[in-house]
Amino acid sequence: MTLVVYNSLSRKKEKFVPVEQGKVKMYICGMTVYSDAHLGHARTYVAFDIIRRYFEYKSYDVNYVQNITDVDDKIIAAATKESVDPLEYSERYTKRCLQDLDALGIRRADLYPKASETIPDMITLIKQIITKGYGYKTDGDVYFAVDKFPDYGKLSGQNIEEMKAGARIDPDKKKQSPLDFALWKAAKPGEPSWDSPWGKGRPGWHIECSTMSGKYLGFPFDIHGGGMDLRFPHHENEIAQAEAATGIPFANYWMHIGLLTIDGEKMSKSLGNFYNVKDILKRWDAEIVRMFFAQAHYRSPPDFSEKALTDVKKGLDRIYRVKEKLSSYATKTSKPLDEPSLSQDDRQYLEEIGQFHHQFEEAMNDDFNTPKAFAVIFEFVNASNRYLDKTDSPNAGLCKHALEILLQLGNILTLFQKKQERDDPTVLKHLQTLVKTYDPDATVRAIKDAMDILLEKREEARRQKAWKTADDIRNRLHELGFEIQDTDAGPEWRKI
Repeated sequence: MTLVVYNSLSRKKEKFVPVEQGKVKMYICGMTVYSDAHLGHARTYVAFDIIRRYFEYKSYDVNYVQNITDVDDKIIAAATKESVDPLEYSERYTKRCLQDLDALGIRRADLYPKASETIPDMITLIKQIITKGYGYKTDGDVYFAVDKFPDYGKLSGQNIEEMKAGARIDPDKKKQSPLDFALWKAAKPGEPSWDSPWGKGRPGWHIECSTMSGKYLGFPFDIHGGGMDLRFPHHENEIAQAEAATGIPFANYWMHIGLLTIDGEKMSKSLGNFYNVKDILKRWDAEIVRMFFAQAHYRSPPDFSEKALTDVKKGLDRIYRVKEKLSSYATKTSKPLDEPSLSQDDRQYLEEIGQFHHQFEEAMNDDFNTPKAFAVIFEFVNASNRYLDKTDSPNAGLCKHALEILLQLGNILTLFQKKQERDDPTVLKHLQTLVKTYDPDATVRAIKDAMDILLEKREEARRQKAWKTADDIRNRLHELGFEIQDTDAGPEWRKI
């Protein structure tokens, strides 16, 4: 099956052909670290995490680079407000932002180059732009002359003359045209600055991505991506800078992520609907948030709401219940699947598993169509329930095979990750109190300790036919947000 990708540059789906066989080079615009990571970041990086995982599933060697903008007007303003050095401030928020994405369960990129650490390379690229006649100097600033780059507008589909006509009056008299943009900014008092051939200053925002992508991936590389809001002017300017300096194509495929809305409105601090990742993870499990984003196609604008997350949670619970059922039977064997020994019902289920596997790949090969991929997962769940419900003795080898496929496909969609969260102190305190009811001498320091004791006490009550005690333990745990599944291998629990 051929993998096709929608290319924002050509505005159509294209067969994916990497620059180097068997390898994928991805550059995704990273965060400007002046505050904590927010849901817009989560939307973008969940999408590219899935895309990267699918390439790896297809046996590509993926090199994923994501920059960190640690020198910027917003960073300088925030640092000044706190009376700290801007680079010290951005270092602090770099760690915080990456930790936010870690908590959300997004895999880290292979490399996070920082703007502040790549200044010499940016100066070299700016020199090339000037030498080729696309840049000009004025009073310590350097600008890119948009009029001299005939392909300007090819990514966003805009016409230079029309852009000029619609441009606002620019108070910067140093620019030859209102569309020209800064490559280098002359130093201002109190701002971080570096030496350059044009005097002390700092780079413009756009030049960092043109520089870092070329430095770490080479030109052309395979995929350049980011949020839809970056297509113009940021990505348009990146193309102009890189191609003006080198004379060769910049990136072969441009991928843009649909922007998030909150209850039908654009996320904005002014509207009071702006959420940091930390805010959401206090109320919702990271897997639910990831699945919410993954159920939307990466080019579509998902609408975030409490109801949407509630619906996602119900779907995720269905998937996990089947996973746990399959797991309970799969533990009964260590042998590979023995197809000749399968019954007619077994063979039908095996055939369905193969069909679902194929359909999942078809969906993902069609521009990473995760909504269709999830539809296949739920069909897999339905078929698994039908098989397990009508079969008195499910085949352990077949259940093991089904579980392996479910885990493999789910992993691409970021499901079934090991939890990285710390124990909630409030929940732990309630569990400690509950444990004391049944075992006054027990010492509990973690949620797992408490759950082990309570499940054992429940099993003991069931063996003694003390059904009320067993039900009380189960109900109290459910009130605290824990689901108990009774399996042939014993009771299992998970946070819901």
